[in-house]
Amino acid sequence: MTFLQGLDYHWWWLLVAAILGILEILVPGIFLVWMALAAGITGLIVALAPMPLAWQLGTFALLAFAAVYSGRSVYARNPVASEDPRLNERASRLIGQTVTVETAIENGKGRVTVGDGVWNARGPDLPSGARVRVVGADGTCLTVEPA
Repeated sequence: MTFLQGLDYHWWWLLVAAILGILEILVPGIFLVWMALAAGITGLIVALAPMPLAWQLGTFALLAFAAVYSGRSVYARNPVASEDPRLNERASRLIGQTVTVETAIENGKGRVTVGDGVWNARGPDLPSGARVRVVGADGTCLTVEPA
């Protein structure tokens, strides 16, 4: 009889679930909670129907995949409300601001000064120094029109 044959694996799975749950609290990311759920369910299954370690790992892998996929689906359908929904979309946060043309806009392309930075811009032909209003953003390129 080897060391691993005498263990009650369900306790180990429940311990792993608890550790993953604690890690989710310490390092929030809404990911480890689903892995903790999978480990906990695996522990309950192993407690009710003992199985070899390879089957346990396979069960955990399937449950983890299902839990993460389900969790992502739930969050995709029910996004978390935010006071600033464009927090990480810097370019779209500039929409509505008035800025100065840095490099003349010729053939629809130029550069504008925003704060202490310079951004690519698209819009009607305008000379350097003209004031424009940002009306759209596509990646790091701002769409502008005369202010």
